[in-house]
Amino acid sequence: MPTILLLIASNLFMTIAWYWHLKGGMEKPILLVILISWSIALVEYCFAVPANRIGYAGGWSPGQLKIAQEAIALIVFAGFMVTFLGEPLHWRHLAAFACIMAGVAFLFLGR
Repeated sequence: MPTILLLIASNLFMTIAWYWHLKGGMEKPILLVILISWSIALVEYCFAVPANRIGYAGGWSPGQLKIAQEAIALIVFAGFMVTFLGEPLHWRHLAAFACIMAGVAFLFLGR
């Protein structure tokens, strides 16, 4: 459970670092946006690295850690896209997410 919680926190910061400037930040100079994003991403790494170490020490394979991170990233991004960017979810988003979740199931099957 600590691995999942840390990955969620990591992905919250990652999503903000990558996409915050798309709404209300487009007029800022790109160098400033990069520096702000790097600062936010530093916090993201402070959650991601321990998440991966704890997960690996707990018996997760690197592939399982990566696919779990990707699934969490999609969930976090979907919420960010709807709440912050104001874009609606479509059936295509759900279908793509189902494909990713199938990948998660394949890597965790039999574990």
